[in-house]
Amino acid sequence: MMARELTLHRRAARAGKTESVVLFLHGYGADGADLLGLADPLGEYLKTTTFLAPDAPEKCAANPMGYQWFCIPWLDGCSAQAAAEGLARAREDVDALIDRVLEEEGISPENLIVFGFSQGTMMALDVVPARPVPIAGIVGFSGRLMEPESLGARVRSRPPVLLVHGDADDMVPMQYFQEAGAALQEAGFDVYAHVMKGTGHGIAPDGLSVALAFIAQRLGVALPEG
Repeated sequence: MMARELTLHRRAARAGKTESVVLFLHGYGADGADLLGLADPLGEYLKTTTFLAPDAPEKCAANPMGYQWFCIPWLDGCSAQAAAEGLARAREDVDALIDRVLEEEGISPENLIVFGFSQGTMMALDVVPARPVPIAGIVGFSGRLMEPESLGARVRSRPPVLLVHGDADDMVPMQYFQEAGAALQEAGFDVYAHVMKGTGHGIAPDGLSVALAFIAQRLGVALPEG
C-alpha cells in the first residue's frame, strides 16, 4: 500500500537555519495549523528549530472542516474494522512522512521531536517506536497508546517519551495516560510524565512549559534560567 503524501504546514527556524525539527501531529477533527501556533512560544527559545505540522490524510467524519488519522467508532459511528484499517494505513503515512521530513530538512533522527496531541499522540506512540533508529524524543499530550498489549513485539527503538495529560480530561480519561506510561516503562522506555491540574482535553501553559524543557534538553538547547 502506497503512503499518502500529506500537506505540510511549516514555520521556519527563527535563526534562518534548521538544526532540528519539531513535527506536530494534530488531533481528531483538527488540522496542521491547529498545532502550528505552538511554534510561536516554543520557537522563542528553539531558534534553530523548524516546526512542521501535516494535515491528517482523511477528512474527519464528525467534522468535515477538519481531518482525522483514522475514524473512531464511538465518535463517528464507523465500524471497528474500518478504524483498524484506517490506523494501519495512517501508520504507513506517518512513517513515510518522518522519512520525508528527515530528507527534506537535512537532519538526522536524533534532531527530530515528534509532538502529538490526542489522536496525534496515538499515532506518535504507535509509529515512532516501530522505526529502527530512535529520534530525539516523543511528546504526547492528552492521548493514549493503541494496542498496549502488543507494544513489546512492535518496538525497534526506544526514544524517551514525555506524556502530559489534564486530570479533568473527559475525552481521553486519565486512565489512558496511566496505561500508556506503564506499558512504555514495561517495554523499556524512559518515560516522563506531567499532570495538568484542572485541565480538560487541551494544552495548558504548565504542560507546554514542561514540554519545552523536555524538547530543549533532548535537542541540547540551553534555556535561560528562571
